[in-house]
Amino acid sequence: MNAPSSWIDAPLLGFDTETTGTNVASDRIVTVALVHSVGPGRENETVATWLIDPEMDIPEPAQRVHGISTEHARAHGMKAAAALEEVVTMIAEALGKDVPLVAFNGGFDLAILENELTRLGLPTLAQRLGHDIAPVIDPLVVDRGVDRYRKGKRTLTDMLALFGIEQDGRLHTADVDVSATLDVLRAIVAKHPQLAASSLADLHREQIGWHRTWAENFNKFLEKKGKTPDVNTNWPL
Repeated sequence: MNAPSSWIDAPLLGFDTETTGTNVASDRIVTVALVHSVGPGRENETVATWLIDPEMDIPEPAQRVHGISTEHARAHGMKAAAALEEVVTMIAEALGKDVPLVAFNGGFDLAILENELTRLGLPTLAQRLGHDIAPVIDPLVVDRGVDRYRKGKRTLTDMLALFGIEQDGRLHTADVDVSATLDVLRAIVAKHPQLAASSLADLHREQIGWHRTWAENFNKFLEKKGKTPDVNTNWPL
């Protein structure tokens, strides 16, 4: 069998978390999904999911997003250390084989994962790899890079609509979000074939630049509005 000509035709590992909130320093992970994909379509996906007891109350706004109550997580969730050890082992193994980690707005998921591992006294993903976390592909960052001036929002829901992708399940269920993210990535690459021709290392580097450009512009916009320009210009962490 011939080796795939592009990374988009080779295995990908999709990653998503649902959490107690949006603060990567103080919030905790409630669910994780890893989806190993060897090609388009659900039949080519292997899904692993974890429900975790965050050992804190899940605030009402977060419950409304992902539908998981404090009581449910307490009763059925794994201990965070055991669950996240499994998660980070699988991610490290994939990245070690140059299987890219695909995550929508992945800087958030990676930051909260690394902070959780540190809090639990476990080695971080970067420590396990012995280098920066790579290769990572974030369809949000890629889309901002290749279609910078398009008007409108760029949430996962908006991107699915933009590319006419039918959604099969409830978004903000971690595994459904991951499958949708992989669909969006394939649609972006189909529209911008130069991405498929790029090496993973080059694409990772390009995303660092694309994110910095977007973040610097967004921080200027926030300053103009009299708000704190607090968007991290580094990517993925």
